[in-house]
Amino acid sequence: MGYNLSINGEAVSCHEHVDILNPATGKLVGKCPVATRAQLDAAVEAAAAAFKTWSKTSDEERKNACHALAKVLEDNAEELSKLLTEEQGKPLGGLGSRFELGGCAGWAHFTAELELPVEVIQDNEEGRVELHRHPVGVVGSITPWNFPLMIAIWHIIPAIRTGNTVVIKPSPYTSLSTLRMIELLAETLPKGVLNIVSGSDELGKLMSEHKGIQKIVFTGSCATGEKIMASAAPTLKRLTLELGGNDAGIVLPDVDAKAIAEGLFWGAFINNGQTCAALKRLYVHEDVYDEVCEHLTAFAKNVPMGNGLDENNALGPVQNAMQYNKVNDLVNDAVANGARVLLGANPQEGPGYFYPVTLLADCTDDMRIVAEEQFGPALPILKYSDIDDAIARANSLNVGLGGSVWSNDIDRAKQIATRMECGSVWINKHGMIQPNVPFGGVKGSGIGVEFGVEGLKEYTTIQAVFS
Repeated sequence: MGYNLSINGEAVSCHEHVDILNPATGKLVGKCPVATRAQLDAAVEAAAAAFKTWSKTSDEERKNACHALAKVLEDNAEELSKLLTEEQGKPLGGLGSRFELGGCAGWAHFTAELELPVEVIQDNEEGRVELHRHPVGVVGSITPWNFPLMIAIWHIIPAIRTGNTVVIKPSPYTSLSTLRMIELLAETLPKGVLNIVSGSDELGKLMSEHKGIQKIVFTGSCATGEKIMASAAPTLKRLTLELGGNDAGIVLPDVDAKAIAEGLFWGAFINNGQTCAALKRLYVHEDVYDEVCEHLTAFAKNVPMGNGLDENNALGPVQNAMQYNKVNDLVNDAVANGARVLLGANPQEGPGYFYPVTLLADCTDDMRIVAEEQFGPALPILKYSDIDDAIARANSLNVGLGGSVWSNDIDRAKQIATRMECGSVWINKHGMIQPNVPFGGVKGSGIGVEFGVEGLKEYTTIQAVFS
């Protein structure tokens, strides 16, 4: 099936296309259009023109528009879910594509109801000072391949809700479902409010340095985030960057190892570990180390992996060859340096990028699989004896997106949680984000936050009015 760009409410064809292949089978899903610089310019111009009127619409009109977008997502969820599974690989059911589309609609409805009323800073005999918020302008959205539709919604809805217009570029690995989703969504909006261009990573650079774009919101790797920040600097763009995590979890000695095994597993392996805020390093106290390894392995070995279109499967393939090879390389390096394989680490020949669920015990902090974000179905497990040492090791990397503490003593867990250098900390679970809670990282894990009122504010500028 052929796909088009959507610019100013019109389908726009391209001369060049790239094949999008199903990572489970290697078969063609569709052809992704490759936008030119001129087409990007046209999309930005359309968004800029639409901003002149969209930014002046009432709060109620924008709220209703976002609810209408959520309804489109609900009405087309099954079509989009199937296409998402075909190009991304995740299962249709469980925590897969239907779950992602449900998240899209839920986030859109919730964000539609958020408001940013005028704040009164001062009102006395010296005068009144009000704080007003205004839309930034044209927002450039650059999305990754792991949750292509939900992250697109996280970028688009708050932008539109606050009166901005959008040009979005999806990952070249998973463009088709986003192209189709934007085609459907744009039909409910005035022309130019929502536009999509697709193509190579070079297109993202052109967006981040484009003079007609006032803000970039990006979700992806730390390395790419640094490049976007550098190329955006000459135009002093506003930035929201949600970058890599390499999240640490700390298991205290008072846990019931069997009771936490399922939570640990899905904290680490949701979306096959291809999640920014997944559990990627597990520090376990020596008193329960063997038990945690045993019960986690027992649970993991019964989770079925295969083609996501088969509803019996709970996990799909790694999305692309580059990521598959990275996971394989990191696991092989760990094993060569003394890691003990509890499960997995022996991928079979294709078809598909199926890397088995892999649990590695007796890992050390200097192993690459601990120091580097694996972003795939492999979890290193490390032993500790002193809690201060565990916290120091968890905080040792220059990232800090999420973290978790596992304990029967909630008060003790909270004390430890506040010492972890990350934007979100969960107790007895990991990665459970909510649309009403700000989400973002510290250190190298990004700039700014998403979700809730705090996330909505990121799409506005402040104006103080003195009277």
